[in-house]
Amino acid sequence: MNQPRKPPRRRVDGVLLLDKPAGLTSNAALQKAKWLFNAAKAGHTGTLDPMATGLLPLCFGEATKFAAQLLTADKCYAAVLRLGVRTDTADAEGRVLETRPVPALTQQQIEAVLARFRGRIHQVPPMHSALKHQGRPLYDYARAGVEIERQEREVTIRSLTLRGFEADSLAFDVDCSKGTYIRVLAEDIGAALGCGAHLTALRRTRIGSLHLAEAITPAALEALPLDARDALLRPVDALLAALPRLDLDEAATRRFIQGQTVSMLTPEPSAAATARVYAADGRFLGLGRHEAGLLAPARLVAGGAE
Repeated sequence: MNQPRKPPRRRVDGVLLLDKPAGLTSNAALQKAKWLFNAAKAGHTGTLDPMATGLLPLCFGEATKFAAQLLTADKCYAAVLRLGVRTDTADAEGRVLETRPVPALTQQQIEAVLARFRGRIHQVPPMHSALKHQGRPLYDYARAGVEIERQEREVTIRSLTLRGFEADSLAFDVDCSKGTYIRVLAEDIGAALGCGAHLTALRRTRIGSLHLAEAITPAALEALPLDARDALLRPVDALLAALPRLDLDEAATRRFIQGQTVSMLTPEPSAAATARVYAADGRFLGLGRHEAGLLAPARLVAGGAE
């Protein structure tokens, strides 16, 4: 008996805000969503550790061209750390390295320590990370018991707010720049408190202008019919809200989508050298690089976004 043929993958363009559950890798979440949409092409905008939950924007079709834009965006997290225990991964999935007594801490003492981590700080990236050394991720070396020397990195902690604390745990919210490792922040806070610590829970609540409150879980997504899933997709340019906008007239639109440099009809934006570009009828065309009154195509959407 012949099995029914699976429908061919379809073109899907847009951005889905997914609320990733704990225990699921970012790639597994991506593949699940790609299957639910029967999409031909999909990608994510930066991973969350399996232990972590929260906002994971997924890109489909033409939106994948702009996924890298979110890698440089600020992010917000809600975190919980356990005091008195250090692990080799700085989180709950690692092997315990040290256990120390936790002093009786007051809120004033904790607030004084947190204040030291606001603003520009330096972090040493963890061995259990995807950073590359000689073409291999650091976690490969860590699993083999090899320690690689890492250089400090400067990151910015825009806000760090105590959400609550108990005898051996501390919860905080953090708004930070790209490249910040919350596991390292938790470990460093524990060291500053004199007892050590590791991260036990992490939930990403914002990336750039995208918020967790607007995301959907994989289980809720699977319960919807396909047309309702499609209705959840944000437009292709949803990842680019932080960039200035330029609108072209009809003649400039024709030249721009053919890869030609055009003269700008509006004042040159000063916020960034890259701008999101739109046709006279409002269609998103892609990204352009502007300088001295000229706009050159940088990354175009195939045929212009509908």
